[in-house]
Amino acid sequence: MDASRTSHDEQAARWNGPAGHAWVDLQGLLNEMFRPWEELLVDTVAAEHAASVLDVGCGTGSVTRAVARRVGHCVGVDLSGPMIETARAHAEREGVPASFIQADAQEHAFEPAAFDAVVSRFGVMFFSDPVRAFGNLRSTVSDGAALRCVVWRGPEENPFMTTAERAAAPFLPELPARQPDQPGQFAFADPERVHRILAESGWAGIDIQPVDAVCALPEQDLVTYFTRLGPLGTVLPGADERTRAEIVEVVRPAFDPFVQGAEVRYTAACWMVSARAAGAKLS
Repeated sequence: MDASRTSHDEQAARWNGPAGHAWVDLQGLLNEMFRPWEELLVDTVAAEHAASVLDVGCGTGSVTRAVARRVGHCVGVDLSGPMIETARAHAEREGVPASFIQADAQEHAFEPAAFDAVVSRFGVMFFSDPVRAFGNLRSTVSDGAALRCVVWRGPEENPFMTTAERAAAPFLPELPARQPDQPGQFAFADPERVHRILAESGWAGIDIQPVDAVCALPEQDLVTYFTRLGPLGTVLPGADERTRAEIVEVVRPAFDPFVQGAEVRYTAACWMVSARAAGAKLS
């Protein structure tokens, strides 16, 4: 069986199923938590004087709409039907020049040279064939167009993101293991791998810089956060009520180092990945 096809099917099932619905349900919480990255991307693409921008892995469209308000038309693309439906409803209600496509950005037949910038906030780490995906993105931008993506560095630098699964592991042996370089949150942790992917797919002027930001969420939403999202969120729905309560009782104290009064605060360790579409003189 084609491993790439299998991975694609798994991602489609995940983001059109429980994970996609969880992101829709928790969109307000997640958008506020990741607001520093949204602002960084909007400022960065605005400095490019881009007129038409593609937002990859747009989710419920917060970044897409923010870019559209700041620089002009922005198109969001995502595999998740529930999230795209939500994104469209927000854009229509707000009257912003944003539109959305439910599609796999790795495969979708975008119009050639339709965009002069590509952005992504945590949306490009899930491709089953990243070289093919970034090659496809290259084909839809003009020569010299900017690529600006925020992706996670490694799990060792982001302990908050693995706290729940580490605490629950002794009680839930079926928790899915993180696989380095496989589609998932930390797939782009290795900057050399990211550089290689971009170089092989038609991008130049590649620059990968560490960027950190303090993110926060209300303490009262913490249990909802770790029980609905991430590896724990994939297995808890199938657990009985007693097991679920026991897991929450064990996992919640593991987050105490991040709790500051009514807030949960942590440092998100990421890469800002920058490149330009090869084919024009790069600045």
